Amino acid sequence: MAEQTEFDVVIIGAGIAGASLACELSPEVSVLLLEMEAQPGYHSTGRSAAMFVDTYGPPPIRALSRASADFLENPPEGFSEGPLLSRRGVIMIARQDQLTSLENMIADLSDSGDVRRLDAEETESAIPILRKGYAAAGFANDRVSDIDVNALHQGYLRKFRFSGGSLKPAQEVIKLERTSNDWHITTPDASYKAKKIVNAAGAWADFIGELAGATPIGLIPKRRTAMVVTAPSDINSDRWPMVIDIDEQFYLKPDAGRLLISPADETSSPPCDVQPDELDVAICVDRIETAFDLPIRRIENKWAGLRSFVEDKCPVCGFDESIEGFFWLAGQGGYGIQTAPALAKIAACLVMKRDVPQEFIDHGVNIADLSPQRDTLKTKIKENLKRRMS
Repeated sequence: MAEQTEFDVVIIGAGIAGASLACELSPEVSVLLLEMEAQPGYHSTGRSAAMFVDTYGPPPIRALSRASADFLENPPEGFSEGPLLSRRGVIMIARQDQLTSLENMIADLSDSGDVRRLDAEETESAIPILRKGYAAAGFANDRVSDIDVNALHQGYLRKFRFSGGSLKPAQEVIKLERTSNDWHITTPDASYKAKKIVNAAGAWADFIGELAGATPIGLIPKRRTAMVVTAPSDINSDRWPMVIDIDEQFYLKPDAGRLLISPADETSSPPCDVQPDELDVAICVDRIETAFDLPIRRIENKWAGLRSFVEDKCPVCGFDESIEGFFWLAGQGGYGIQTAPALAKIAACLVMKRDVPQEFIDHGVNIADLSPQRDTLKTKIKENLKRRMS
């Protein structure tokens, strides 16, 4: 039998965004999922230390997170072998000079009902290795959970294939051409036709948009460094909460008997197989040793990933205005894992040109906040074009 080369939808990028949308669409239409790497999720998805924090990020992100909570807490039968979430909790800590930031965030989150303010003594009691006197206060959110990123990603891919979807790894898109009725997609090994294209290419999304002749969204990939170090041998750290500096200068969380630490860096980077910078590693060690009684003698593992943002740090989800049949699903930043269930369902409705279900609106999702045509994106893109021409 000849291999299928014509599809209703071709999705470019098999990370969490592309995989989740492919899963949602495949029961209705023929879908091809193209991935440039040999393994889906090699870049941002596979390097994420994701947490479910529905009070994290700007309001549109919080709405998407709330709308994703039920799926993550109660995945469909057979989706994964175990739970996708395990309760962790988080404590945000502040030095004396950071108390204004702490109070502002507590006020911002007051409607959630999940935040408890902690004084210095309570903060130190909750974090056994916190240096005495370092934190003036903190706040706790006990509803925060670890996300099993691999289980979530593989669950979507498995369900996609079960529904008849086709996954093609190691297929980098090198040419996109729009005819009167179809898209022609070329890789080094094959060519395909589709009625619609979804750009879920992560850090490479603006490059794919350029290939298609679409309006750029001003995507900025940013490097985030992480590493694993030995946990104290005399204390069981498994049930410690995640600890985050209130100004996001570092974080620390238990990880399979060890500790995962990060300087929470956001350094602009071109799309690439990003690696940790030794300066960021040194900065991380210094910040962690300053805040915690945790001498770091050896780093067991270190890596970096790209978190890609647009100007307002909200995802871009919708059809391009300048070229027919080209759909953006990009710019998820550091929120892509925890918002994937809701964003995939919303994107599927938009791709199929259906109304978005009321349940998402009830959670506070405003589709206009995700549109490629929203004012915050258009203004920034115009500024960038003027700068280039001057």
